[in-house]
Amino acid sequence: MTLHDVIEAFEGSYDPAWAASWDAVGLVCGEPTQRVRRIVFAVDPVADVVDEALHWGADLIVTHHPLLLRGVSSVAATTPKGRLIHRLISAGTALYTAHTNADTAAPGVSDALAAAVGLEPTSLRPLAPDPTDPTGRRGIGRIGTLPQPMPLRAFVEQVRAGLPATATGVRAAGDPERRVATVAVSGGAGDSLLETARAAGVDVYLTSDLRHHPSSEFVEHGDIALIDTAHWASEWPWLTEAAKQLTHVLASQATNVETRVSTIVTDAWSQAL
Repeated sequence: MTLHDVIEAFEGSYDPAWAASWDAVGLVCGEPTQRVRRIVFAVDPVADVVDEALHWGADLIVTHHPLLLRGVSSVAATTPKGRLIHRLISAGTALYTAHTNADTAAPGVSDALAAAVGLEPTSLRPLAPDPTDPTGRRGIGRIGTLPQPMPLRAFVEQVRAGLPATATGVRAAGDPERRVATVAVSGGAGDSLLETARAAGVDVYLTSDLRHHPSSEFVEHGDIALIDTAHWASEWPWLTEAAKQLTHVLASQATNVETRVSTIVTDAWSQAL
């Protein structure tokens, strides 16, 4: 398979046209005609991930987070991002990003998060639907139900067990004994959807990067509990699903590639004392 072929297959599931206007998705570096045999999937395009990919002999790295989200005037090797670009080009390894287009896809990032924390797959619907999707399936976040209601404390433990471990773990706000049946989730930073979750009437909203003041004001109402996870942990479950989806599409074309999901914890916070 060429890089062009692989990207075409991947974008059938995660169309770049679905990305937010401010986002930077697609091919970052790489020659479209180069051969692709091995692909690494990771959340962040950081040095440790590139080390892993080059050591394994990967031809392509697919990351969720963009390397060059904001405009740059130089990719000189005197900067961390410039050094990564130089290393990738020298090794002949391509870099591709699927960010908000993977968030809004169905299934996408939040579907994988919902599955990881135990929500019923058949109950899922978008928290913030994409108005351009006539099927009503795409959108940011998901709302779903648990197979059986449980106390918040038990659900928090289920979340902790379902997501990869990080230094900061899982935080919760709300009565530990409150009944949880309906849950809203949004992979990555989701405090912009706090009021959307309240309007949906869910029992708990699970997301990442919740700030003090919005969270404090939100929980004062007492109607919805909050769960805050590490940003990396909430998006990592999608990698396995993205790899499976790509290999399934390529297999239908009688083509094969090797995929590998990086387990390197690239969350920004490495210690919690």
